[in-house]
Amino acid sequence: MSNALDAVIIGAGHNSLACACHLSARGWKVAVYEQAAEAGGAVKSGAYTLPGFRHDWAAMNLSLFAGSAFHTENADELARNGLSFAPTGNPFASVFPDGRWLGVSNDAALTTARVRGFSDADAKAWTELTNNFPTEAESIFAVLGASMDLRAISTLGWKTWRKRGGGGTLDLARFLMMSPRAWLDQTFESDHVKATLAAWGMHLDFAPDIAGGAVFPYLEAMAGQAFGMVLGQGGADTMTKAMVKMIESRGGSVHCGAKVTGIKHAAGRAFGIILEDGTLVEAEKAVIANVSPTALHKLTGGTDDARHDTAMTTYQHAPGTMMIHLAMDALPDWTAAELKRFAYVHIAPSLDQMARTYAQAKAGLLPDEPVIVVGQPTVVDPSRAPAGKHVLWLQVRMAPGQIKGDAAGTIPDRQWQDAAAPFAERALNILESYAPGTRAKILGQHIVTPDMLEADNPNLVGGDQVCGSHHLHQHFMNRPARGFADGTTPIKNLYHTGAAVWPGAGTGAGSGTLLAKKLAGK
Repeated sequence: MSNALDAVIIGAGHNSLACACHLSARGWKVAVYEQAAEAGGAVKSGAYTLPGFRHDWAAMNLSLFAGSAFHTENADELARNGLSFAPTGNPFASVFPDGRWLGVSNDAALTTARVRGFSDADAKAWTELTNNFPTEAESIFAVLGASMDLRAISTLGWKTWRKRGGGGTLDLARFLMMSPRAWLDQTFESDHVKATLAAWGMHLDFAPDIAGGAVFPYLEAMAGQAFGMVLGQGGADTMTKAMVKMIESRGGSVHCGAKVTGIKHAAGRAFGIILEDGTLVEAEKAVIANVSPTALHKLTGGTDDARHDTAMTTYQHAPGTMMIHLAMDALPDWTAAELKRFAYVHIAPSLDQMARTYAQAKAGLLPDEPVIVVGQPTVVDPSRAPAGKHVLWLQVRMAPGQIKGDAAGTIPDRQWQDAAAPFAERALNILESYAPGTRAKILGQHIVTPDMLEADNPNLVGGDQVCGSHHLHQHFMNRPARGFADGTTPIKNLYHTGAAVWPGAGTGAGSGTLLAKKLAGK
């Protein structure tokens, strides 16, 4: 059966594509089936407003991919297939109601000086964090890059103990359990500094008081200063397009517009998938599903493992996000002109505001003051807009998937098709207050609501861009369920990948790479 597939993969997100690239390079014959019209999942780009303006649909920051094990191993081939990065030394900043701002740049002295403008003590703490980052990062990245099975955890624990000692290992474990507020309060005194870092927790479902969230503000701050940020030249889809070409050049195939309606399995073993038109596509070695846990359960009809089935059907998602894509005549005139240099500007003025916003969204309410991530990709990559023009990429966080009310009491609508416009106006009003005149510069606008995100990519349940809460009960060895964080399932030859599987969300292709190495023997 020389023409038989070795592996069939459901979904063409970047984890699927990375997995397919790795397997096909080791002689596996692989086919990927994607229900959408194009590959990439949340990592895609298009002219969503006006011709000549290219916007990233959801994901914009490709730093995790640029630093990933997959990219390190395949950098030359990816580049030959069209991957091109647009790096920046000014990754992110926060702006505040009092007119002040704080930005992290790829210059430790400059960033430290900015921190010193808020607090001498904080500048000292920042310097200590900067000096210790190479050592701390080695241990943290070892955890985040480890396969979460018992053997890997035991090996990692022993290596960490030998390197850091008992006390150092326990200190690391304690830090990984801390909430952003707990760590920030212990480390800094300025509320502005704390808010600047805490904003990163909101990207991954970690409001200031959620245990386990401290590591993300820490890593984004230190890594942003050390390495800057990387965007995709011409759009984030440069990454996924290059991987598709790699797969095809190795004899694999990627089929878009092909919805999968079931996974065929018998006697405890998976052997293929069923397409919407009834076609059965068989695979000899692996069926790999890059889907949400609830979708995996539906596609299989359940397994013989009650605990696994319960974990899949009760898997919890983070609040949603609303995207606003803007074609701009010019960049916003921020209250501080220097902010025009940064890839991201966070409008998240305090820990308490972030905590309130998160609580409101979790309760099903439209937040009265949502966190806004203002992406300015044309500052880094002018090719995304006509000469002299710009695009803005606004993430409005958080937003409820199902609207139960409005925290401000002014939006009566309970369906996103009706609430989208007034909620977008609320977000744009906030942006206008920090950058007066922004509305007058808007040439075109496209709003993407949480339900639109899910319709486009069913993995983004309720507009949850991280495909599941990263809270501790669904993280590390618990993502998506204890005993299955390595991508295995109770059904032989059926594997699970994507953001719902350890190490979770982001553009680092971690779960796809780890699974491919597991299947192909590295």
